Amino acid sequence: MKLAIGCDHGAYVMKEELKLHLLEQGYEVVDFGCNSLQSVDYPPFAFAAAEAVANKEVDRGIVLCTTGIGVSICANKVKGIRCALCGDVRSALMTRMHNDTNMLALGASIISTETAIEITDIWLKTEFEGGRHQRRIDLISDYENRI
Repeated sequence: MKLAIGCDHGAYVMKEELKLHLLEQGYEVVDFGCNSLQSVDYPPFAFAAAEAVANKEVDRGIVLCTTGIGVSICANKVKGIRCALCGDVRSALMTRMHNDTNMLALGASIISTETAIEITDIWLKTEFEGGRHQRRIDLISDYENRI
């Protein structure tokens, strides 16, 4: 599976540790930055990762910032993206099973790197259930396509 990853300076260290874990697990990772602890604005990095997912250049994406809130807002502005901010494994499981999320947002000051890895692993391994949930995804897509 090919993954996009992007962050701001507040989540740079967590991104690097998560990226290393993903590579060790055999995932292909496309890093959209940032690439240091130097202060940057998060929107360009979140938009770039989300556009790669929306354009099917990668299979899914992960975005990180200090709280995960800003990057999740940005990702969800990109047509075709369903990004969930998760701070626990149960949310990660449910957002894949019921919402077929294609992006995950994480907050580096909210959770530990260990928890981020657990959340990411569950999110990547969980399949979408379809069924009644597909109908709900279709309603979201229909709305998105109207605006």
